Amino acid sequence: MRIDLSPTSWGRVVLVTVAGTAFFIAAAFFVDSFNFPSLSPDALLWAKLTDLFLPLVLGGSFLLFLMWKMRQLAVAQKELSIVAATDSLTAVFNRGAFSMLVEAYLDQARSRAAADAGALLIVDADHFKSINDRLGHDCGDQALKLIARTIQGQLHRADIVGRIGGEEFAVFLPGADATRSFLVAESIRLRIREAEFTPGGQPCPLSVSIGGIAFNGPTTYHDMFQVADRHLYKAKSNGRDQVSFESPRSALSGEAANTFH
Repeated sequence: MRIDLSPTSWGRVVLVTVAGTAFFIAAAFFVDSFNFPSLSPDALLWAKLTDLFLPLVLGGSFLLFLMWKMRQLAVAQKELSIVAATDSLTAVFNRGAFSMLVEAYLDQARSRAAADAGALLIVDADHFKSINDRLGHDCGDQALKLIARTIQGQLHRADIVGRIGGEEFAVFLPGADATRSFLVAESIRLRIREAEFTPGGQPCPLSVSIGGIAFNGPTTYHDMFQVADRHLYKAKSNGRDQVSFESPRSALSGEAANTFH
């Protein structure tokens, strides 16, 4: 059984407290041991009890309090980092955290000898301004939450989703090939179109347009985003509620990218 010794764990608090207290007791016995030969039996017993209980009470209490406070600080820092990286409305990554995670993955991919693969999708809610204008911003917020949950429901554990604009989301699929990436994009589009959104009991259909690019080899987040954004514009120009997607083959050969609706 592996003990959790992370800064936020109680295992770290207990281990440091016990080990530190044992060290204090050992140090007290070592320093006082030079006086032991000259002490009477009663004085020797008293000295040993003092060397045991004084570090145990004072040192142990101090270490326990110190480690408890350090754990509280580590927990607060962790919670703060989560809040700083999370979009407060939809609970997915915010734009800064999303781009940082994608760039970190791409940096690692470039450092490896073997080329890596994956895809970037940009998901934009269609006619979202009309939802805010007709139903109010609270209903618009509920629609965004529903869209975010639906996107998350179509992803694997390693996939990343973030809100990168008002009604715009981005999805990164590390290690996914072009076929799986397109199927994920199409699944997201279909599930959102099928989602029940009835603010105030009135049906309000939702749909999204998706632009995407799959990569196979070294690339950058900036380059991928430009291509995916161009395909998002194409999907919207062609009537919305569709996926415009570029695979590595079409990117290299100049073939037309797939567009489905």
